Amino acid sequence: MDAAAMNVDGERAGYRRSAGSPRGEARRRELLDRVTDDLAVNGLVDFSLRRAARAAGTTHKVLLYHFDGAEDLLAQAIFQLRERRIGNALAAIAAGPGEQTLAQRVRAVWPALLGEESRVLDQAIGLMMYDPVRYAELGRGASQQYLPTILSICPPEWTDRRKLEVAEMILASLRGFLIDWLTSGSTTGVESGFEALARALDREEAAGD
Repeated sequence: MDAAAMNVDGERAGYRRSAGSPRGEARRRELLDRVTDDLAVNGLVDFSLRRAARAAGTTHKVLLYHFDGAEDLLAQAIFQLRERRIGNALAAIAAGPGEQTLAQRVRAVWPALLGEESRVLDQAIGLMMYDPVRYAELGRGASQQYLPTILSICPPEWTDRRKLEVAEMILASLRGFLIDWLTSGSTTGVESGFEALARALDREEAAGD
């Protein structure tokens, strides 16, 4: 049986889905917000449709009316957690001085990456690595979601190719810093890595287009 047709409690996802009316969409958003809040606090361990229903104050049948099973609900909640992280990062950049180098913008987003979403989003990447067939989209979705934001803070005069190359380097570096910080509990390695990344970005920006 296709894994997408089963929820994590082993039940067939056979209920009607929300028809997309304004009222139905508002209810779906309300339920998703509650489940997302629960994930942010309690993580992915032991996530199930019934746990999500308790967090949302409803039943698993109601959730299956609005979502296409537990994996769909989980993917949408992870997407929302990333959106919160991106919003916090952009707000941190906006709160800085008007003229900022790319390195300064990247430094500004780091505290935003350490919010309540951090542990859960890294768990999602681990889940994708543990079961790439079932959860591959969680990993692919992360890059697709983050890259446009990183591209947007690159110097506008750069070519698209150069922006993408640098954005990929920034994304890979920040992921490494997060893993180091979460697994070691020390900021020493992160601080050293940031210094090296900042120098690389300063050289890249000084080189011009």
